[in-house]
Amino acid sequence: MSTFEKVVVIDGKGHLLGRLASIVAKQALTGQRVVVVRCEELNVSGSFFRNKLKYHAFLRKRCVVNPARGAFHFRAPSRIFYRAIRGMVPHKTARGAAALDRIKLFEGVPPPYDRMKRMVVPSALRVLKLKPGRKYCTIKRVSHEVGWKYNDVVANLEEKRKVKSKAFYERKKAIANVRAKAASAKSSELAAVQEKISALGY
Repeated sequence: MSTFEKVVVIDGKGHLLGRLASIVAKQALTGQRVVVVRCEELNVSGSFFRNKLKYHAFLRKRCVVNPARGAFHFRAPSRIFYRAIRGMVPHKTARGAAALDRIKLFEGVPPPYDRMKRMVVPSALRVLKLKPGRKYCTIKRVSHEVGWKYNDVVANLEEKRKVKSKAFYERKKAIANVRAKAASAKSSELAAVQEKISALGY
């Protein structure tokens, strides 16, 4: 991943939560702005039941005197992922706080990121890094079980986005085909012009 791009948009689907968190944390600390979309589709190794029990054990960790003091138990997938990243960053220093400000996390793919090129991180992909046959679950299922209320809302919005994206892509392909045909039809006429341009070093 380059550290010289204005912003890197990562599609979270199919990535292992911890592995992706470590890469995002490292990039943010070096100064790269990172956006992760579709956080609800992140994977966690281990069966769903095991991960649910682990989260319920986490819910029991609280201040006995005044629970409002913490710990704060985030339910949304993007916030669970944020907490994983925060644990890998020195967030109490100015450098760490600035790194966290460079990170944006979303459920679904909101605009303007639905029109931007989205990347994957091979070193965090479940299909490459988790041994075949091992159990895993999606973070949205765990979140839904422990109190996240927007699972259906995000799913509906994603269906609508995919329909719009497909129409946009088909239109883009049609325009590209027309342009290619026009270029091939005029290639003989433009040959002389192209020779002059290439002679000038372009």
